[in-house]
This record gives sequence, C-alpha cells and structure tokens, in this order.
Amino acid sequence: MTERVCVGAIAGSFGVKGEVRLKSFCAEPEDIASYGPLTDERGGERWDIRITRPIKNGFAARLSGVSTKETADALRGTRLYAPRDALPNLPDDEFYHADLIGLTVLDTGGAEIGRIKAILNHGAGDLLEIVAEGQPQTVLLPFTKECVPTVDLTASRAIADPPDGLFD
Repeated sequence: MTERVCVGAIAGSFGVKGEVRLKSFCAEPEDIASYGPLTDERGGERWDIRITRPIKNGFAARLSGVSTKETADALRGTRLYAPRDALPNLPDDEFYHADLIGLTVLDTGGAEIGRIKAILNHGAGDLLEIVAEGQPQTVLLPFTKECVPTVDLTASRAIADPPDGLFD
C-alpha cells in the first residue's frame, strides 16, 4: 500500500485573485480540505486547502502560498496527495483505488488473468481496467461482488469470476 493517496487535482485558476478550481476524488468531495496539508506527486510542494465555495464540477479553493492567477494557472493538472494515515479507515468491502492498482487478478480456479492497471467510473459503477495475459488491449471488468468476489490486499491479489468470453 502506498503511503500517500491521490485525493484530488487542480483544474486551473478560478478568477483573478489566486483561487483554483479543485476536483475532489473523495467519496465526500468536501472532505478533501480536512486531510491536512496536501502535496504534489513528488511530495515537494505542500498546500493547506480552504474551500471557498462549490462550483460546477468541483470547488473554488484557496491554497496556501498561491495568491495570483498566474501561480494558480501554473498548477493546472497537479494531482493532490494526502498521507494515508490522515484518511479514514474503510469498511472491509471498500478500497482506496491506489490499493487496487497493480494487484494480480486470478480466476476462481487460481489461474492468473492479469493485473489491475486502473479503476474507471463513467457513471454506472467502477470498472477494473485489467492488462490481461495475451490480450492486445486492456479488458474492463465490472467491480462488483459478482465479478470480483474477493480482494486480498495482504496477498496483493483479487479473485475474479468474469462473464463468459470476456477474457477469450
């Protein structure tokens, strides 16, 4: 498991006084401001975040040390990371996406299917993007109890029962 988890991203500036457009990846979007100082991917930059108001597709927010539109614009695309220990513990059947990426996927017979590359959600539920052995393209598997009955983070694997023909 990673020591930091991506909880959001900066989508650009908002207005002319240094506010940013903030996209939250949290289950409760406004919680992004409560996880302490957030860092960039490298951990080199740190910002305290204060949400100023909700806007379309996210929030307008103030970041410590950001006071101009130009500085806010320069941060566009920056992913924001929180320390894992600042995040809430999850119930047994919920997972942080960062913990699923890279897991080996086995079928119900124990044969390796592939590895989880990403978790996608286009509005109808989570999909696991799997790099499958011998497949020229990735395969999307619904992340449901029926299709993925077991996730074992300790063993770094997920057991899948995919629909017939999905991995053929």
